[in-house]
Amino acid sequence: MRSPSSLGLHLSPERRVFAGFAVHAMTMGSLFPRLPEIRDAMGVGEGTLGLSLIGVPVGTLIALTTASPLLERVGYRRALLVAMPLVALAYAVAVQATVPWALFLLLIPAGLLIGSVEIILNVEADRTEALVGRRIMNRAHAFWSFGFFATGLLGAGLAQIGLSPQVHLALVVPVVVLAVALVFSGFEPAPTRAVEEAAPGVAWPTWPILVLVAVTLSAVLMEGAGLDWSAIYMTNVWGSASFSAGLAVALVAGSQAVGRYYSDGFVERYSPAIVARVQLGILALGLVLLLVSPGPAISLLSFALLGFGSSAIFPLAMSAAAQRTDRPAATNVAALAQISFVAFLLGPPLLGFVGEHWGIRSVYGLGLPFVVLSFLAAGALGRREAGAEPRPTATAVL
Repeated sequence: MRSPSSLGLHLSPERRVFAGFAVHAMTMGSLFPRLPEIRDAMGVGEGTLGLSLIGVPVGTLIALTTASPLLERVGYRRALLVAMPLVALAYAVAVQATVPWALFLLLIPAGLLIGSVEIILNVEADRTEALVGRRIMNRAHAFWSFGFFATGLLGAGLAQIGLSPQVHLALVVPVVVLAVALVFSGFEPAPTRAVEEAAPGVAWPTWPILVLVAVTLSAVLMEGAGLDWSAIYMTNVWGSASFSAGLAVALVAGSQAVGRYYSDGFVERYSPAIVARVQLGILALGLVLLLVSPGPAISLLSFALLGFGSSAIFPLAMSAAAQRTDRPAATNVAALAQISFVAFLLGPPLLGFVGEHWGIRSVYGLGLPFVVLSFLAAGALGRREAGAEPRPTATAVL
């Protein structure tokens, strides 16, 4: 094991996880506030733009299905030092595309890298929970949202002053390189849980993992729809300026960050299932308001409710998957993530066709049946204690 580099920050294990999630959001969050300009520059509609964005989930699915054994062999520290800057670089290259098919192809490498980083960060968060003896998964994902919130605000401001998406994303690359060096130069991964075994070559989902997918489906779809289409919603429905459109993206991420940051305390006091169901109710309220909103201020409030209501669902499911004893944690995390995270990336682009033909408001109405499904499946999240050795129960749907 290499000793911490003098360049890196000296952080506690949980703070390094938090910082890692924030930097991860920086690497991939700059694209979304600029989607209206990218769409207009190509002269295409939401449906065609959505097809172009499918390049990311194609790459992500491949990585989440097959990358776990390779990442274990390479080592988490080395993989993060390489993969995270390359995500930013891949996005900077992709936005140089002038036609949709080129954007699609150039986004596939970004997806491969994003999937690999997702596996590492979520497994590391779970192992760090066991190390420190308390829940940190929700707060870790909160810092992803804080990073996305800051990136969204920055993107809105740069769009307002007229800086092109190409220059904007190119400037992100050296910033990410520096941030990754500071956070991960001295990174030493947390020890594996006692129940973990070597990961198999392919992470196929089991039935309990599919139930957890049902729990996450509404949250990841609507989180993705909020990040992908909120700026275009504000532009299409209200004719909002670049800053207001970018502010909608930032509000989704910012309210989500607040919800995730404070959820761990409520989970420990009540249960993952109860917290998830309360948040799903808030998510449903936000979706209804987006359908009937009479003005831009209510729409912005609705996007904040959407972000808060989707905040804890995915992290809670990740903890439940990582703590199962039937397979190695990395395998269960990858199996859950390969469907849930691809739904987050693939669902919103496909919903672009709905927005193009039936109006952008209808995108959010389609989320309501998925909220009902997630509410019914939320009992699968169980009542696990932070840092405790996982139990082979708590997988039934209540």
